[in-house]
Amino acid sequence: MRIFRYVCMLMVVVTLSCNKDDVVTITLDNSHYRAATSSSDIQWDVVCEYTPAPGAYIHDVEKGGFTGEELTAEAAVAYAERRMTEAKFVSLGGFGGYIVVGFDHSIDNIVGGDIAIRGNAFDGSSEPGVVWVMQDMNGDGKPNDEWYELRGSETGKAETIQEYAVTYFRPEADGQPVKWRDSEGAEGEIDYLKAFHPQPSYYPEWIKEDSYTLTGTRLKARNYDASGNGSHWILPSYDWGYVDNFSAQDYLPEQKVVNIFDIANAMDAQGGAVELKYIDFVKVQTACNAKSGWIGENSTEVYDFYDYGLKQKRDE
Repeated sequence: MRIFRYVCMLMVVVTLSCNKDDVVTITLDNSHYRAATSSSDIQWDVVCEYTPAPGAYIHDVEKGGFTGEELTAEAAVAYAERRMTEAKFVSLGGFGGYIVVGFDHSIDNIVGGDIAIRGNAFDGSSEPGVVWVMQDMNGDGKPNDEWYELRGSETGKAETIQEYAVTYFRPEADGQPVKWRDSEGAEGEIDYLKAFHPQPSYYPEWIKEDSYTLTGTRLKARNYDASGNGSHWILPSYDWGYVDNFSAQDYLPEQKVVNIFDIANAMDAQGGAVELKYIDFVKVQTACNAKSGWIGENSTEVYDFYDYGLKQKRDE
């Protein structure tokens, strides 16, 4: 496991101000900012949390890379770190499943893209994840300050629901679907797909409770069956602002599975713009509550996180 190093710095002083555009400016003086050095790693340094929703890849030994020993939150984090270190995907499962990573330096908010995140989208197969960012305001090296969502093309649309929540229920026996209930009063299931993912259960074993709730921003699902018989599912892309999304606007031209994100798109819970000089943690969360027949639930997958601005600087 990589080590998340912090430099001890002076007491944090926070100044909040608003301008005519309702932009909340956060100014940190003598802060816990950690400047990148020549030895700083461009890539993520540590997985802080890994809490997926139930899904077809959870506990899948063959396709998902689980060992069967992921019985604690610490073991789940170690699994996610190992997978990304090996350049393999980590599935976030159905709606609300998330992963949090930290870096060995603060990522600066520069002009243009700041953060790069690799998924596995391709034309006709996008499973979007919302991105959140956080500053280590209290300097304790943990993601326990305030999260700010990054705007995307669906922000503010009537069909986009913020503070949407889904509660998942542990199946009563092996080989059963995972039932869920959402904050809108709807109910459904994460299907059990024995032919493709035959592990006994898709419910994370390290979650000891018989139910758990995940909350985040839900995008309107766009998936549809193009065949009419369930054999050919299409998952269209969204314009911009999401992980694991085959976007024409924010992917790297030379590697289309990598999406680029701008810290300048940070907003608070009310949708007001927030000016962050830098961030220390990144969270990605599955944004759709949908399923596509034999493919299973729409689940965001991630392979890698890196400081895009620092990479560009070193490539000059």
